[in-house]
Amino acid sequence: MSQKVKEILNSTQGEEVFVPCVNCIGKTAHEIVLSLDKEGIDDEYGIDWSNHYQVIRCRGCKNVSFRDASTNSESYVRIAEDEFELKVYEKLYPSRLEDRKDLSEYEHLLPSDTQRVYKETMQALVNNSPVLAGIGLRALVETICKERNANGGNLLAKIDDLADQKVLSPAQANILHKIRTLGNAAAHEVKPHNQRQLGLAMDIVEHLIKDVYVLPKLADAEF
Repeated sequence: MSQKVKEILNSTQGEEVFVPCVNCIGKTAHEIVLSLDKEGIDDEYGIDWSNHYQVIRCRGCKNVSFRDASTNSESYVRIAEDEFELKVYEKLYPSRLEDRKDLSEYEHLLPSDTQRVYKETMQALVNNSPVLAGIGLRALVETICKERNANGGNLLAKIDDLADQKVLSPAQANILHKIRTLGNAAAHEVKPHNQRQLGLAMDIVEHLIKDVYVLPKLADAEF
């Protein structure tokens, strides 16, 4: 295979890209601070390609992260009749999900085990590992039950016990049972759930974490 490769330092420096931010919610403008840009031609297949390795900074919160963007002359996708658009394959580090902000600003208020399992579950979610994310959600519910000294020989009984103790409302307990079932399917049947299901389940668990750990401590500090 014969390839002609050219490397250019900072050819895209100062340009702007719109990508999801780690801290802000949704896509924001990011400045390309530094870049290594590679482009070449694959003579065997007649394909032009380019890779862009960029240090980027959010124009809002100023958070710095890394973007790997690549494309090639075969990457055009049809968007309308007689209209095509070049598709860019993009990877962001650290990984993140658009329109989702985690609980990192409150992590100091969480028990250490809950904090650790929450971080690991979020990593599985943002890295598109649906089976691991499902297992992590179940483990997170189990960890909360353990730290709240729930009684019972299994997770079903422990969730019901927290409802009996008024730590959970009956509605919250019913929802956690659904997450328990989701986690069981991931663990025992290796069943991947879709991103929407996992995102909704994480929303529910995050609300529970806030209700159980965060809001009481914030209220104690303020009043």
